[in-house]
Order: sequence, then structure tokens, then C-alpha cells
Amino acid sequence: MKFFIDTASVAEIKEAAAMGVLDGVTTNPSLAAKETAPYKDILKEICRIVPGPVSAEVISTDTDAMLREADDLVKIADNIVVKIPTTLAGLRAIKSLTDRGIKTNATLVFSPTQALLVAKAGATYVSPFIGRLDDISQDGMQLIADVVLIYENYGFSTEVLVASVRHPIHVVEAAKIGADVVTMPLKVIEQLIKHPLTDIGLEKFISDYKKANKQ
Repeated sequence: MKFFIDTASVAEIKEAAAMGVLDGVTTNPSLAAKETAPYKDILKEICRIVPGPVSAEVISTDTDAMLREADDLVKIADNIVVKIPTTLAGLRAIKSLTDRGIKTNATLVFSPTQALLVAKAGATYVSPFIGRLDDISQDGMQLIADVVLIYENYGFSTEVLVASVRHPIHVVEAAKIGADVVTMPLKVIEQLIKHPLTDIGLEKFISDYKKANKQ
């Protein structure tokens, strides 16, 4: 499973990259709005830090405008992946970009039928938003299971990128199901390594070592 960080913070990305487990980055307009630098400058810096895929989202709602935005985004760096909303206009944009060899990430996916359509259109990644489904009392992880099964049934090459991840259990369940990628905030990446018994054990080892060296 590949680990992406979901942020536009250069500082957070550097911290995650230093852990040695970071494979890519996803961003969106809401995350970019939290930063002070211009979005394109942020993307350039992120692409310099992370050699893996960096998803950058268009904000247009019609196909032609999406394609113009995509053309601008891919000029930033070779590892830019264009995030496209999962709408009819977005579907047409994904097909056009795929035909031109431009990688895409179909975002705001909430149903198996949406995931099926974007795979048929050739999306590089599909991003089901599991946390937002959980928020409205739907089972986000069931969506991941459905999409993984459908893609396996028909041999789609589109990678399942689990998004809107809220906690480590989402990561564990996604890994058990067989999702290709999980993107998450820095705090969730950090939580993955935490365990109280590890902390207790380490504290005891250090304490016992100090006692032994007093003899």
C-alpha cells in the first residue's frame, strides 16, 4: 500500500517525507486556502520535495475550462496528477486527458457507479471519500470494498486511493481490503506508529538500563 499525505503544507510534507514512508501528496483548494504562498508556488515546492505523484485540483466546472486548468497544472512539474471532480463534465475531461497521456485523479467519489465510470474513462486514481460518508451514517469502508471488487472483476488499472481518512482504523481496514493508496493528514500518519505498550516498554528499558549502570 502507498501512503500519501493530504495537505498543502510544505512543513508537514517535509516532516512526513523524513519518515521514509511517503509515496505522494494530495492537495485540494480547501487545503491550499490554509497556506499563505500562491498555490502554484506551493505545488512547485511540493513537487521538488516529493518525487512521487502530487495531485493538484482544478476548480472549473465545465470540461473545456478543466482542460485549460489541467494544461497549466502539468507545466509545473512532471509528477503532477490532475484532480478532476466526478461529474459528467469531469468524466469528459478525464477521458480527454487520459488520451493525451496526462494522469488524473477522480475526486469526490461517493458511489460504486461513479468509480466504475471514471475507471472506464481511464482515470489513473479514484478517490472515494470515506470519512464524509461516515459523517452521514453511511459505511465508507464498504464503498472501498465494492470498488476494489469491481476493479478486480474487470481488470481496471485505475488505482483505489482512499481519501477523507480520519483515523488509523480507516488505514487498517483499507489495507485489509486491498486498496492501492491511502491519503491522510500528518496527524494520522503519526498515529500509525503510536502504541501505549511501546511507550511503556521503552520507558521500562531505559529505567532498567539506568539501574543496571548504577551497580
